[in-house]
Amino acid sequence: MGNYIIKRLLSMIPILLGISFLSFILINLSPSDPAEVALRVNEITPTEAAVAEMRTELGLDKSFIERYIAWVVDSLQGDFGNSYITNKPVISEMSRAIPATLHLALVSLAIILTVSIVAAVICTVYEGTIIDRFIRGMVFVSEAIPSFWIGLLLMWLFAVKLNLLPTSGMESPSSVILPAVTLSFAYISTYVRLLRNNMVKNKLENYVLYAKARGLKERKIFEHIFKNSLQSSIAALGMSIPKLIAGTVIVENIFAWPGVGRLCITAIFNHDYPIIQAYVLLMAVLFVGCNLLVDIITMLLDPRLRKEA
Repeated sequence: MGNYIIKRLLSMIPILLGISFLSFILINLSPSDPAEVALRVNEITPTEAAVAEMRTELGLDKSFIERYIAWVVDSLQGDFGNSYITNKPVISEMSRAIPATLHLALVSLAIILTVSIVAAVICTVYEGTIIDRFIRGMVFVSEAIPSFWIGLLLMWLFAVKLNLLPTSGMESPSSVILPAVTLSFAYISTYVRLLRNNMVKNKLENYVLYAKARGLKERKIFEHIFKNSLQSSIAALGMSIPKLIAGTVIVENIFAWPGVGRLCITAIFNHDYPIIQAYVLLMAVLFVGCNLLVDIITMLLDPRLRKEA
């Protein structure tokens, strides 16, 4: 198990380097000169001398390879450079926005797990009935609606018409409800279908027949069915957590939520490359790290996978 984890950790290095290199190339293909943008944002006339001075100050006068190597080395030390617009350290800008994004993602995750498990259990218990069909129909409809449209509908209903919840910012604890519900809609449909199908499949396995023959209570049998149905759901959940955090970009901008997604969109409009590069690297680390964590958890739950590893 230890050797497997070490090998996986070592395999993460070329993946992260490849992602960082590709993102660095794509960002530097932009036709806009960040030095000129930085001057305009700070209300300075972008003369040739001013642009040249700003390029030197931002390190843009160096070659592509020199800038990439310097950025990678500094990033390993926690230094992602300074924002082209505010001239503040990128790490401080990210640190200010990350707690808000994590708060939104955790509340959304709690909603996803609670609603998905309850709905999947109800569908399994009442398999084939009108209750099962109704829930699956609602799941199908919710998956087909774009998240931004759901957000606007929820805002119109609960904020404009009913005046129950705030529409933007982090003014109160209730401010997270609308963006969290909006963010969780697409994921709920996925996990309800996945967990429900696995539980229905497990109901037909031989161990369920043997458990009934031994006289085990229905509740105990259902606990075994639920536990054995979680493996694929845990694997999917592990990959959904980074998607959940990365997917806050649209929701944060709809509800003016001061998180990393909104910070990244602002950086894209301002051509603030250091923040964009730090965001891409953060998401890459998150995806690769969660993938590794899920593999480890899955191996711990299934001895057969440990034997193969």
